[in-house]
Parts: sequence; C-alpha cells; structure tokens
Amino acid sequence: MYKGSIVALVTPMTLSSEVDWDAVTELIEWHLEQGTNGIVPVGTTGESATLTIDEHLRVIKHTVEVVGGRVPVIAGTGANSTKEAIDLTLEAKILGVDASLSVTPYYNRPTQEGLYQHYKAIAEAADIPIVLYNVPSRTGCDLAAETIHRLAPISNIVGVKEACGDYNRVTDILKATPEDFFILSGEDGQTLKMLELGAVGCISVTANILPNQMANFCAEFLLGNLEGAKTLDGRLQPIHEILFCETSPQPVKWALYEMGKIDRGIRLPLIELSPEYRGELVSRIKKAGAG
Repeated sequence: MYKGSIVALVTPMTLSSEVDWDAVTELIEWHLEQGTNGIVPVGTTGESATLTIDEHLRVIKHTVEVVGGRVPVIAGTGANSTKEAIDLTLEAKILGVDASLSVTPYYNRPTQEGLYQHYKAIAEAADIPIVLYNVPSRTGCDLAAETIHRLAPISNIVGVKEACGDYNRVTDILKATPEDFFILSGEDGQTLKMLELGAVGCISVTANILPNQMANFCAEFLLGNLEGAKTLDGRLQPIHEILFCETSPQPVKWALYEMGKIDRGIRLPLIELSPEYRGELVSRIKKAGAG
C-alpha cells in the first residue's frame, strides 16, 4: 500500500523552459532526506500537459534512477486518449516505476461508462499497479464513486487519488471497494478530513516546499496521534491556501525559486507567479520554516 506524504514533484526548468536535470536530481535527494514517502513525477504539478512524450519518459527514467528503490515512484501516465495512456503506462513499466497515476481523460468529457472502459482497457493492457486520479476542476469530468466501485475489483487497479473537492467522497468510495483499495488525498487543505474518513495519505503539492512537515503530519495521524496531526495541519493550512492563489504549479515553483531550489523556468501557457502574490507567498513560507 502507498501511504503517507507522497510529493507531486515539480519539473524544474531553466529560464528557457528546458528541463533542468541537475535540479531534478537535487530535489529528489532532498525529498528522500526529508522523509517524503513517495515521488510522483510528471503529474499535474510536474507540467505533464506541456512536456513532450520524450521529455515525459525521460523525467520518469531519471526519477527512477535517482530514487533507486528507496521509496515508491508513481509516475503520471494519464492522457485524454486511451491509446496514449496505455502506451505511456507500458513505457513507465519498462522504466521501472512502482505504479502509474492515471488522470481521467481531460477535455473530451467521457461518460461514466466511457471512463470505466478507459481504465479497464489500460489495466488489461499494462500489468502494473494503477492509481486512478480524479480532479474534475482540471479535467472537466468527475469519476463517480459508483464507477470506482466497478473498477476496484480489477486486480491491478489499486487505489485513487481523489481531488474532487468534496472530502465526503472518501466515505462514498469506501462503501463498496475491496479492503486493500486505498484512497490518497489530492487536496492538501482537505487531507486531514480525508484521513479521518479513511484515506491513507496524500499526493501533495505542499510537500514540494515542506516535505518534512507534510511527512510528519501524515505520520502523526497514521500512528494514531490525532491531536498532533491537527496541530501540524493548522500550521500547514496557510501554505496550502497560498499555493493555489494562481494556477498550480505557478505558486509552488515560485516558492521553490525563492528557496533557492530551482530556477524560475516554467512552460507556456503557464507563466511566473504574478508579482502581487509574491510578497505574501514569501512571508508565509518563511513563517512555516521552508528551506
């Protein structure tokens, strides 16, 4: 089971928007030192939508090589084309990932039956653990709990990253899924409530800048220390909020730049964080002890 604080890793870029491979390596090593429980390369936060296929696969390969089996690598392999999602998932398996994270098809807005058939086809084609990813604010479609109930018995569909915005979805999903099917929060600000309802961790944007704090927060809860987890969550909430003041990963990349971890590069149509948010962002990350 994948649990705890799993970082939705940014893809560092130079000012010319090329992938900065040295910075990728340094970020991964920092996360491992700080106690991050897993790495998700080329997810939404990793700008998968604007990487080329070659870049996408190279980021996965590089991440697997640097991690070297020390924590799970769950690679983003979703697409709005089922064939492309299958191809990416098969390539990720060859590259040695532990699991794939497969976002719902975006833009084309499939029906629930279409979503079921999409994931069934991926699972049948690629013998690798698959984590579903529901983020309707990004994709334009919502993977219903009932559809997850239909998918969960497929042996290699093992869990879901849930970011629908309604933490009660955890209860709806767990009503009719196998005991070993897991839920990871995809909404940092709602992670505590989702954990209380049965989630086992998070795939986190905030973990990019506060990896140790996010890992400790999840560990406290999973060890049964609810009050300790609540205290840590209270300290983290201002960071969760500011990291979504504009489209992610614009704020988190700027935060990492201010921390000296990466350069300012980001790929169009995303741009650098607007100047009016920078002062408040820097103030909050300093107060939170980011560094």
